[in-house]
Amino acid sequence: MKTLKYICSLIVVLIIFFNCTQDDNDLSFIENVAAPTNVSALFQITQDNSGLVTLTPSAEGAVSYNITLGDNSEIMNVKQGSSAQHVYAEGSYIVKIEAIGVTGLKSEVTKDIVVSFKAPENLVVTIENDAALSKQVNVLATADFAMSFEVYFGETGNDDPIMGNIGEVVSYTYQEAGTYTIRVVAMGGAIETTEYTQDFEVTAILQPITNPAVPPRRDASEVISIYSDAYTSLTGVNFYPNWGQATSYTEIDVDGNNIIQYGNLNYQGIDFGSNVDASSMEYLHMDVWTADLAALEIFPISATTGEKSVTKALVADQWVSIDIPLSDFTDQGLSMADIFQFKFVGAALPGGGSGTIFLDNIYFYKPSSIPTAPVVSAPSPTAPQANVVSIFSDAYTNVGLSELNPDWGQSTTLTSVNIQGNNTWLYEALNYSGIVTDYGNPTDLTGMTFVHFDYFTPDATTLGLKLVNTTKGDGDPLKEDIEFVSNITLGTWVSVDIPLSAYTTDISAITQLLFESSGAKVYIDNLYFYTNGDGTAPTVAAPSPTLNQSGVVSIFSDAYTNVALSELNPNWGQSTTLTTIQIGANNVWLYEALNYTGIVTDYGNPTNLAGFKYVHFDYFTPDATTLGLKLVNTTKGDGDPLKEDIEYIPSVTRGTWVSVDIPLVNYTTDVSAITQLIFESSGAKVYIDNFYFHN
Repeated sequence: MKTLKYICSLIVVLIIFFNCTQDDNDLSFIENVAAPTNVSALFQITQDNSGLVTLTPSAEGAVSYNITLGDNSEIMNVKQGSSAQHVYAEGSYIVKIEAIGVTGLKSEVTKDIVVSFKAPENLVVTIENDAALSKQVNVLATADFAMSFEVYFGETGNDDPIMGNIGEVVSYTYQEAGTYTIRVVAMGGAIETTEYTQDFEVTAILQPITNPAVPPRRDASEVISIYSDAYTSLTGVNFYPNWGQATSYTEIDVDGNNIIQYGNLNYQGIDFGSNVDASSMEYLHMDVWTADLAALEIFPISATTGEKSVTKALVADQWVSIDIPLSDFTDQGLSMADIFQFKFVGAALPGGGSGTIFLDNIYFYKPSSIPTAPVVSAPSPTAPQANVVSIFSDAYTNVGLSELNPDWGQSTTLTSVNIQGNNTWLYEALNYSGIVTDYGNPTDLTGMTFVHFDYFTPDATTLGLKLVNTTKGDGDPLKEDIEFVSNITLGTWVSVDIPLSAYTTDISAITQLLFESSGAKVYIDNLYFYTNGDGTAPTVAAPSPTLNQSGVVSIFSDAYTNVALSELNPNWGQSTTLTTIQIGANNVWLYEALNYTGIVTDYGNPTNLAGFKYVHFDYFTPDATTLGLKLVNTTKGDGDPLKEDIEYIPSVTRGTWVSVDIPLVNYTTDVSAITQLIFESSGAKVYIDNFYFHN
C-alpha cells in the first residue's frame, strides 16, 4: 500500500499487461503491493573442492533479487524462482539478498557463509519437539567449515532429506508420534561430510496450550451458561456424576482460563442439579479440543422426553467451536424446557482406544439483541474548526481525499449512508480499508495532539487506526504503527480519542489512514485531528449526546431531564471536592483530589435500570491514572458494596474529553434498584459530564 515510486521501467510493462481493464493513467491498483517479506536464501556448495555455490533466494511478494556476493564481485540479479551460481575462494563472506517487489519496494537480509575445503568439524545438533505444533520436530545444526546440512527424518515412506543452511532450523511434521532415527549430514566444500545420528521420540501435544476464542458479550437474558469463565454459570453443577463410567475428570488452567478434561472417555455426564428451561434459547455452544477423538456425540437429556443426540466431527490438535441449533434436538422430539443433564460419547480416531477431550464455554444462547445499525447520529463534535484538521465530518470543512477504500486486496466494502441527516461511512466485512489524502501534497498534522473518530459496530472484536507517511523511504509502513481501541463496545456509538504521541509515524506528511478490524460491520463518523490547548483543563464542552430522552435515564446532563439526586459527594471520608462549573454554557462536574465520591439517587425509591444496556459518561482529566465507576444496590443485604463490582476504564486518556460507554452486562450488580453510583480515581482532577444510562 506504499505510494507508487521508482517504477518507470515497470509502468510500461504493467500498462501493456493490464490494458484491457485499467485506464492508462490509473495505476492505483499497484498501491496494494507491499515490500517483499520473509526474505531468505538457501546456499548449496558442490562437494568437489571447487568452491561453486548455488544461491537460491526466496521471499513473499518479490519479482527479482539483487545478490551482493561479499567478495567484491559484481552484483547478481536473479528472477523469482531461479538460482544463481558463483565460485568462491576459501573464506568467510557476508552475502546480502535484496528482494524487489513489483513497485520497486525493497527488503533485504544478510547471511554469513563459510567456504572451506575441509570436512565439517565440531558438528553440534539440537533436536526438539516443537512447543506449539503437535508432532513437529525442529533440527538445528552448527559446525565449523560447513555451509549447509541435510536431515533424514526416518519416517517410513519419506526418504527424501530436507536441506537447510548451517546455523538455521529445519522442521518436519510426522504423521504419528513415536521413536524415529534422525540422521543429520553436514556439508561444506570438501568431498567429505560429517554425520550425526540420534534415535528421537516424537511426541504429540496431548492437551491444549492455548485457549479457545473468548465468547462474545451477551446480556443475561441471552445465555444460559453451564461452564464458562466468560459468563455467570449455573451453580451446583456436578461435572463428574457417578454413572459407572471409565472416564476420568480433572480441571486444568490455561493462562488463567479453566477447562474441563475428560480422559479415557467412554461416556461422561454433566448433571445440572435442577431442570433448566432452555426453550427460549436457539443454540447450544461448546468448544472442544482433542488429540485422539474423531467425533463427539452430544446428548442433552430432558426430564420428560429423555435424551437425543447430535454428532459433531472434531479436528485433532486444535480447538473446534461447535454451535448446534436446538431445532436439531427438538425435531427429534426432545423438550428443551426441562434439560437437566448432558451426556458425551467419543468416537476414537483410526487405531481405536479411548480418547481425551477438553471442553470449555458450554452454554445455550440466542442471537444477541445488540442493535445491528445506529438509529441516531454520532455525537456532535464541539472542537472549533480552527483547532481541527478534518478527514470526514459534517461538522467541519474536510481536507480533500483522493481515494476511499482503494482496491488493496481487502474484503471491505464502503457505503456512505445518511443517519438523521448526517453523512456516515458504513464499512462491511472490514478487515482493512485505506483512506488516501494526497500523495503529492501530504497532510501536515504538526501541532495536532489527538485523532478522533466515532464508531458503531454490532460485531467487531478489534478496531485499529493506522497513520501512514509514504514520503519516508522504501520501507513498508503498513506493518507497523497502528493503535487499537482497547475495549470494543458493541451496539452504540463510541467516541475514540487517541493521543498522536502514541504513534511513531512522522505526522508532518500523512498520506494514508487505514482502519483495520475483524471482518466486521463498522460505522465511522467524525474522523478528525485536533489540538486541545495545553490539556490542563477543557476549553470546549463535551460532545453533545444525540440519543432521544425516551431511551435514557440521565443522572447529570444538560441534554436530558435528570433523575432527582438526594446526595452529591456525601461525606464518606473521601478527599474529593466537587464543584459545578460552566464550560461553553454547559454545566460540568469538577472533581478535585478525587479518590472516590458518591452520588445517591433515592434510598426509598431506587432507580430501576433493568432493560438498559449501557452507562455513559464523558470525562476530562489532566492527571488521572485510573478512573472507575461502581453501581450499588443497597437493597440487597448488609454487605459492603464498596468492595466489589467496579468497572475501570482500561486506559485513561488525558488532556481531552473522552466518551465512555460501559455495557451493564459487565456488572454483577442487580441494576433493578440502583441507589448509589461511585466514581473512583487516583486522587486526580476529573471533569464529568453527560452521565446517563441508555440502550
